[in-house]
Amino acid sequence: MSLGTGVILLKIMQGGPKLKHSKYEIDMCNGSIMDKLISFSLPLMLSSILQLMFNAVDIIVVGRFDSSQALAAVGSTTALISIFTNLFIGISLGANVLAARYFAAGRDKEMSEAVHTSITLALISGILMIFVGIGMTRPALELMDTPGDVIDLSVTYMRIYFCGMPFFMLYNYGAAILRAVGDTKRPLLFLAAAGMANVVLDLLLVIVIPLGVAGVAIGTVTSQFVSSILVLRCLYRSEGSYQLRFSKLTVKWVYLKRIFQVGIPAGIQSTVINFSNALLQSSVNSFGSTAMAGYTAANNILGFLYVSVNAVTQACMSFTSQNYSVGKQKRMDRVLLDCVILSAGTAAVLGVGAYVFGSQLLGIYTSDQEVIRCGLEILSITTVPYFLCGIMDLIPGALRGMGHSAVPMVLSVIGTVGTRVLWIYVFFPQHRSLYFLFISYPGSWIATIIMQAVCFWFVRKKCIRQLQAARI
Repeated sequence: MSLGTGVILLKIMQGGPKLKHSKYEIDMCNGSIMDKLISFSLPLMLSSILQLMFNAVDIIVVGRFDSSQALAAVGSTTALISIFTNLFIGISLGANVLAARYFAAGRDKEMSEAVHTSITLALISGILMIFVGIGMTRPALELMDTPGDVIDLSVTYMRIYFCGMPFFMLYNYGAAILRAVGDTKRPLLFLAAAGMANVVLDLLLVIVIPLGVAGVAIGTVTSQFVSSILVLRCLYRSEGSYQLRFSKLTVKWVYLKRIFQVGIPAGIQSTVINFSNALLQSSVNSFGSTAMAGYTAANNILGFLYVSVNAVTQACMSFTSQNYSVGKQKRMDRVLLDCVILSAGTAAVLGVGAYVFGSQLLGIYTSDQEVIRCGLEILSITTVPYFLCGIMDLIPGALRGMGHSAVPMVLSVIGTVGTRVLWIYVFFPQHRSLYFLFISYPGSWIATIIMQAVCFWFVRKKCIRQLQAARI
């Protein structure tokens, strides 16, 4: 939704009835902020960790009970899967922002129509991703110089994984709608159930029935099916304006346009950043399958750090969006400040912990000492400064909550991708080591923070002027 549209919406909504919140919902527009941010973020953080564990369990099981080639094969698909899926996952952020605004403003009819448009979009995009993923898997892996002893296994894993894309999309869009009203607890329960199914199936299909990477892929797809069914059932049984009825599934272009205005830039940003990670994966591949396995394990540990700080970013976006819809500028500022404190504190604790206990954590994934050495080389430069990544993502989250998504996308691409591409092609060839390669991480975070902070200062001033004009 554009800023102008948001101001018009604000004029219409001011003075509306105060909402009654169910036990799963959070009143983001009134009362204390930090405790509500924690109440929102903690279940989302745990949910994201469980979702990441779908892949972690795959990695651990094949690393322990199959081979280092199987471990490298599963790990080498992470960046590619993210490239293929993150555009549509980014669009779900647009659904989250739009639903949060309608919910805070009490516009039940618009909320319902936005929900049904979002779920229909999720189903269509998931089906589309099956064909894109299956068709593009091998060419993309070949472009990344995936070694010959790994590529066939990687292709098998990815093609099965992409067959579960409709379930993956339905869960993520459904959870985005629940987050818009402050409900992060039930998605946590759904992922816990799906995660247990994933663990059981991975062990069954690798140890008992030795299917290798195909077995862990089947386990992941099944767990995604479970989580999607649970979240759809939750929406169907809801009594509020976000109740789902399958007979009402349709695409209304007015809502689709507003979802795309926020979601497409966010999706492009995430996709392009993951493209830079794919380039980095190609550089790691040049060191051979042992380094690939080390990167796979280290990157999975970094993934846990990322989803922890990203939970705070999601909270920042939802809280900002709701408060923007009712014109509470000072509260929006406080939300961002509290989110910076929460994100930096979380990342500092987890980052230092990952640095100190790196060997033990990597030992969960593999017993190969050379693989662990490669993983430690990567963790030594990326973990302690990880709080910078959290701050880097918070500012675009706040801007999206205010309806501004395009400029943060451009700045993130320039700062993050530009820095990493420059590092990979200009500096890395002169100093070929995993440690030197991954200096590009904290360097890109710092460059992006500086640009995003300048952007936020100008956008905030514009928002204040327009919100003040809406009150006249």
